[in-house]
Amino acid sequence: MDSQNELTGKVAIVTGGGDGIGRGIVRVLAGRGADVVIADVNEKAAGEVIAEVQSMGRQGLVVGTDVADQNECDGMVSSALSLFGRVDILICNAGVAGGPEWWTRETASELDWDAVFAVNVRGTMHSIEAVEGYMMDRGEGKIVVIASIAARGGGAGPMAHYRASKGAELNVAQAFAMRLAPYNINVNTICPGLLWTNMWDQIARKHMSDSGDEDQSPRERFENGLGAVPLGREQTPEDIGVVAAFLCSDRARNITGQAINVDGGMRMN
Repeated sequence: MDSQNELTGKVAIVTGGGDGIGRGIVRVLAGRGADVVIADVNEKAAGEVIAEVQSMGRQGLVVGTDVADQNECDGMVSSALSLFGRVDILICNAGVAGGPEWWTRETASELDWDAVFAVNVRGTMHSIEAVEGYMMDRGEGKIVVIASIAARGGGAGPMAHYRASKGAELNVAQAFAMRLAPYNINVNTICPGLLWTNMWDQIARKHMSDSGDEDQSPRERFENGLGAVPLGREQTPEDIGVVAAFLCSDRARNITGQAINVDGGMRMN
């Protein structure tokens, strides 16, 4: 089958699909034939992305969803099933770097730790638990969790809480991969590297504020970090989308429990 049409007839739920990496994933999935449900707290942004999906000739739906709430995750799946009658793919992409005022604090507070674990870890668990029963009954399904190369190890700076949440998210995905494998459900993780998104803009501003180095713009600070990328270039949301689409295709039917870095070679393990 032509890879550009390999998801035709499939229905995908993408959490946090209204911006950044999620938006790139939605574009690629729709471009390969999938109908898409975007579950996002920002319904306006999600609606703009769904308009793009519809311009590609695919169907789309926005479901306002806070993944930290199990009931809302259950509702997103129910809404998808009500409209489309099926769910083939779940992309757990919703994530935060801290609480609402994280970038104004010198160090991560307990609120920041609570926020990242509520969304990044429990949100992933809630999303998978909302759809797993349906997929188990069908005897098939594809789940992709978007973590980060921050999950791969520690590092200097004010991001210990975020790194910890992403490491936990990776382990949650692998636990579900083992649990769901007997039901022909594949669960894999993608660990993106350096991508310019609204979240990275916030992270760059945080680093600059903490270091007192505000002579550069956040974008310039981001580009300085590309020196650590062996391929010498930034990654894009669509790069993540291409890998997600592959993992959701029949070509990846024997891949499960894996974490794939999309980072230009920053981490080679």
